[in-house]
Amino acid sequence: MSYQALYRVWRPRKFEDVAGQTHITRTLQNAIVEQKFSHAYVFSGPRGTGKTSAAKIFSKAINCEHAPVKEPCNECAACRGIQDGTIQDVIEIDAASNTSVDDIREIRENVKYASSSVPYKVYIIDEVHMISNNAFNALLKTLEEPPKHVVFILATTEPHKIPLTILSRCQRFDFKPISNQAIVNRMKTIIEAEDISVTEEALETVALAAEGGMRDALSILDQAISYSEDVVELDDVLAVTGGVSQGVLTEIVDAMYNKDVQEALKRLDDIIQNGKDPGRFVYDLIYFLRDLLLYKSAPALEGLLERARADEAFQALSSTINNDWIQDAIMQLNQCQQEIKWTNSPKVFIEIAILTITNRYHREEQQPGSIDSDAILKLNQKISGLESQLQQLRQNPAPTTNPPQVEKRRPQRATSKSSYKVPYERIRGVLKEANKPSLKQVQSGWANFLSQLKGTNAPAHATIQDSKPVAASDQAIVVSFKYEIHCSLFLDHKDTVQSVLMSVLGKQMEMIAIPDRDWQELRADFIQSQEKNSPEDSKEQPDPVVDEAKKLFGDDLVEIHD
Repeated sequence: MSYQALYRVWRPRKFEDVAGQTHITRTLQNAIVEQKFSHAYVFSGPRGTGKTSAAKIFSKAINCEHAPVKEPCNECAACRGIQDGTIQDVIEIDAASNTSVDDIREIRENVKYASSSVPYKVYIIDEVHMISNNAFNALLKTLEEPPKHVVFILATTEPHKIPLTILSRCQRFDFKPISNQAIVNRMKTIIEAEDISVTEEALETVALAAEGGMRDALSILDQAISYSEDVVELDDVLAVTGGVSQGVLTEIVDAMYNKDVQEALKRLDDIIQNGKDPGRFVYDLIYFLRDLLLYKSAPALEGLLERARADEAFQALSSTINNDWIQDAIMQLNQCQQEIKWTNSPKVFIEIAILTITNRYHREEQQPGSIDSDAILKLNQKISGLESQLQQLRQNPAPTTNPPQVEKRRPQRATSKSSYKVPYERIRGVLKEANKPSLKQVQSGWANFLSQLKGTNAPAHATIQDSKPVAASDQAIVVSFKYEIHCSLFLDHKDTVQSVLMSVLGKQMEMIAIPDRDWQELRADFIQSQEKNSPEDSKEQPDPVVDEAKKLFGDDLVEIHD
């Protein structure tokens, strides 16, 4: 077989060929030139990022006949021998199949002997984290005090599995995932040398599918070349990777946002029927929405888009969709991505996610009197302004000769200044039947209730977030609101709020709203009437502990909780 895969033919032979790892290659080059390189290194990082390639280049550079040099010449006998594996002093070991103590003991015995044909003997141990703990212990002393002519390079994708005693005796270099642009630039060099025609869109899609690995990128490119005819185009890459084109993603997102469930589900069915990978589709859709959100927030950062190209359709979509919808869709798809990992029916979960995204805002927009987050923010700002003006009037009242006599308002005859009418009689009925276990049950589940309500209906959550349950019977809850206006807004979302509360508490309970100021007056009046109607001997006896606490700290600082 004469053909060799691209990643084998184009394996880096010089440091400058190692894409995206300048922070490592420059450090190694300077150390080699100054003859200050270490006796042991750990190269860690994701697969296909150049760890073993850099190790082999390093071996050639320190053993090159022209050393010290920044780059191996790849022409002398030493460089050629190391490259083709004929020099026995540079040993590559696969730790996955050489994990025992005996294998490491063999290395320990052989390091004593001087190299035969090059100045330095180099041991490159790949996937070193696969070595057993006993084998690591056997290697420990050799790493600590090796002969001057020996260099160890330990390569791994999981550095956390290497004992700290080993890591502390090595210089560690972390290889990072290669950027999409660096992968594209390297592939352009390769296809130009190989005289292969590949479109720009196809190269960008290959780089995205490689997820930061150059070896994976060249393998995908190899497949796409075999699949295509004369020119490798976007559709060829999508066919071999199972990806979905930007045009299809744009149509699905547009259908979901415009509540066209039929079109969105039809597009999904076409994708699955054409053999596309469901997991890959969700991955592509999440990144497409991410790019859409990034472009809407900062159009100048177009160069940071990873999955999308800012064509006319993309720009038109970004001008239509709002940020809240995109963020909610990403959260739903991320949850779907986690769920399809453990199921044999991924299409079902994707359909549910699409239906949820499509119907969520549809349901909220159809509710009478619903408001968006911007309207709530403006309303809260207006309330704050009015409160500030009221505070100034209280501090600097207008002079009057005969101030009007204000009759003290009693809660039985009071009416709110807003359009909300407090149901005093209904609340008194709840107070007569109120009990502490019911109130504690509501209070313990209140945080969970607010969290679920926020995910279900954001405007409803905004109206109720400054409220708290103050009394409860078996069938009803009295909720105190900070502002009167929120009591009126609460009525528009009452059914939704009570539905979410029922799912949290496990039973149906009516919620009755009252402004905090009216609640304080009604509560005081109710307690006073109860004391008048109850016999003297039924009143609670004073608690000596409470009395003593009040003496020590004062009535204002003591709060009594059951």
